[in-house]
Amino acid sequence: MPGDPLRAKFMAEKFLTRPKLVSQTRNVFYYTGTFKGVEITIGASGMGCPSIGIYSYELYTEYDVDSIIRIGTCGGYSTELKLYDVVNVEAAVSESSYARFAWEIEDEKINCQGKSFQRIEAAAKNLGMHALKTITAHSSDIFYRKRMDIPDIAQKYGCLAVEMEAFALFANAQYLGKSAATLLTVSDIIPTHEKISADEREKSLLPMMELALESNLI
Repeated sequence: MPGDPLRAKFMAEKFLTRPKLVSQTRNVFYYTGTFKGVEITIGASGMGCPSIGIYSYELYTEYDVDSIIRIGTCGGYSTELKLYDVVNVEAAVSESSYARFAWEIEDEKINCQGKSFQRIEAAAKNLGMHALKTITAHSSDIFYRKRMDIPDIAQKYGCLAVEMEAFALFANAQYLGKSAATLLTVSDIIPTHEKISADEREKSLLPMMELALESNLI
């Protein structure tokens, strides 16, 4: 589940055998096909906790989906991360009210759910991706902000990166007893202002996409 509908289209057409467009409501594309003989659906989540909260909830409850892997990009809060690093999110923390008001989950920190995280780790070993990093991510509702220093909640939990969706996905999966993981590619390093160019971005995401798909074979 990438955020961008066009990224979902690109991924389905590149990796799936006989991908079929199964939904395009609101121009959010969903494709179903096979990857090495396993049926997989690839579709977009939109941006932010409210959007992925809706799409993932409906997939879990109305389409009998058991496991969702969010894939996307993140900004590094620390130079411990480098551009193009692929990170497996063990937990997400957020100031978002999503989990509290949706499911009465009061925690600021919610772990990945089910076995998808472990399957990603196993698939990375099979692919020889020994540089895969495990992190706690900050799921922020805000992309642009007045102050560019690291928010207090991210410092509190030692978050190495920031993104916008994992917290809501993990909250839905926790409440519904489903599996959820988040796999991200580092696209910029906030302290040094380094970033992947628009031209490099598509190619740079391919290892993450392949890893997400391979984890479904475990």
